[in-house]
Order: sequence, then structure tokens, then C-alpha cells
Amino acid sequence: MSSEKTLRELADENDVTIGAGVPARSFRQYPDDPTLAQTLKREFNAITTANALKMGPLRPERKVYDFDDADAIVNFGVENDMTVRGHTLLWHKQTPEWFLAWDYTDDQLEAFVRDHIHTVAGRYHDKVDVWDVVNEAVADDGSMRETMWYEAMGEAYLDKAFEWANDVAPNADLYYNDYEIASDNDKADAVYDLLQRLLDRGVPIDGVGIQMHSLPSYQHSREGPEAVGANIRRFKDLGLDVQVTEMDVAYGPDEEFDDRLEHQAQYYRDVLEACLDNGCDTLITWGVHDAGTWLQNRYDVTSDPLLFDENFNPKPAYDAIRDLLESRS
Repeated sequence: MSSEKTLRELADENDVTIGAGVPARSFRQYPDDPTLAQTLKREFNAITTANALKMGPLRPERKVYDFDDADAIVNFGVENDMTVRGHTLLWHKQTPEWFLAWDYTDDQLEAFVRDHIHTVAGRYHDKVDVWDVVNEAVADDGSMRETMWYEAMGEAYLDKAFEWANDVAPNADLYYNDYEIASDNDKADAVYDLLQRLLDRGVPIDGVGIQMHSLPSYQHSREGPEAVGANIRRFKDLGLDVQVTEMDVAYGPDEEFDDRLEHQAQYYRDVLEACLDNGCDTLITWGVHDAGTWLQNRYDVTSDPLLFDENFNPKPAYDAIRDLLESRS
């Protein structure tokens, strides 16, 4: 007979981390709509700053930081004894508008990145447990992505980013995070090789985050659980921790199932089981409920990819993850 334990209680019993990325726009509704906060602290033991710490939202002006949204999410996690994940210190997207017009030299850009990482990671040195230090540095074809950071510093920009983060947040776990690396493919091979080079150079990196935006289109695909498990083992063989950092499961108009929500539930369960069986103990969904998904009106997919529906009611996917954890307690 099923118990009445929450997802968080069962995750804690299994030493498993089940978290959610929280968009700032959703969190601003609290406390006017406390349902989000109640669901988070009841059902999840981890929280990710989905957008609030990306450079664009964080830096409205060159010498101005707006930490209000990030502070609210981070402090909520600390107050509710949740693992707090900072996302992300360095990414090629969502840079500030003023940055694009800045005529900088390579040395100026390096100094800018150093100061940015020292300021942001340093601010939360005693609150953020895990940082996605660099996000999506490898292009879809497996080459190093041509970004402003890469053009100014070469591949060494990753070394420096991790070292700068470690300078001010030595107790945090530092991760490289990317998409389309959940199974064995050219991009996953390239990321593996990149991580090996970082380790060979003594870069202070602790883990790799696997994004699993499981969609039938865009740049993401729905990987088979066996392939996911095999790739987790491959990355772990490097001596790195592995976490599923951004998961949602949406469907395209041409995908037909007798019961889409049951198919979604089974896929969530299968992925979590593949994780747990292969040494990955963290799964973070990219949002809490369907009304807050980043996928609304994007990429011609359904807008019901998460564990809770638009009214915060648990869906079959919630039950599937909860039942799996209960069976392993």
C-alpha cells in the first residue's frame, strides 16, 4: 500500500536530490500566490536559479548588478534546507544589450569575466552549493563553440572560469553543463574529450550536468534510458560526478500515444532509474508546474512537460518518480 510521504521525504530517505529550476517571473508571484513556494519546499530538496543569475538579467548596466531575483531564490533555498544550484556563471547567450555594443580588447574581456565570476560566486560563497560554471561551450557538431569568450582566451577560458569560481567559492561543487550529451554521439564525445583535457590540466571541476529537454524537435532528442545510463557511466569513469540538471518531457503534434501523460510518466521514471542505477543521484526538472514552463508557445511542442499541472496538481509523472523512490526505500 502506498504511503503518504511526499516526493521530498522519499528523496531524502534515498539520499537522492530532486530539484526544480525556478524562473524569476514565477517566483515574483510569491507571496501573492504562495502555492509555488509551498510546492517547492514540500516536494523538492533542491532549487536552481533558472534565469536570475544569467548575465543578461543580472547586469542591467555595465557596473550595476541586480541581485533581487537571485537573492529571493537562493535565500528561499537556504531557508528551506534545499541544495542551491547557481545557473550559470558563463554562457554565450543572454548577455546584456550594452555588452554587445562594448568595443573591448581581449585583455579587457578577460578582466571583465574574472570580475563577474568573483562578484557573483563570491556573493553566494556560503549559500550556493553547486555552480554551473560554464554552460554549452561545445557546438552541435562537436567543435568548440565560437563565442566571445573563446575568441578572446581560447579554450583556456574554461580553465580560468573554473579557477576564478574556485577562488571565491572553494566549498561549492563546480560543473560543466550542456545539452545533447545524454547518449553516445559526436557532441557527447567532444564534451568527454574536453572534460578530459580540463582534468589533465588540473582544472578544479567536480562534475558534468546533463540537460535533458526531451523534445521531438529543436536541438534536443528523447534518449533511450539505457543509452543515458551508459553515458553516465562513461562520464563518471573520468572521476566526475554526473547530474541531470534540466529535464522536461514535451511532445510534438505528430507524436500519438494512447495516453501521453502515462508515456511521459514512464519516461521520467525510466530516466531516473537509469540515473540511480549508474551512480547519478540528482534529477532537476526545468520548472515546477506546467504554467511556468519555458516551452509555452515555443518549438511547436506541448506545454505540459513537468511533474505538476498548471494548477499544481501532481501528474502521473510525479506519481511515477515518487513510486520509484518508494520502491527503493
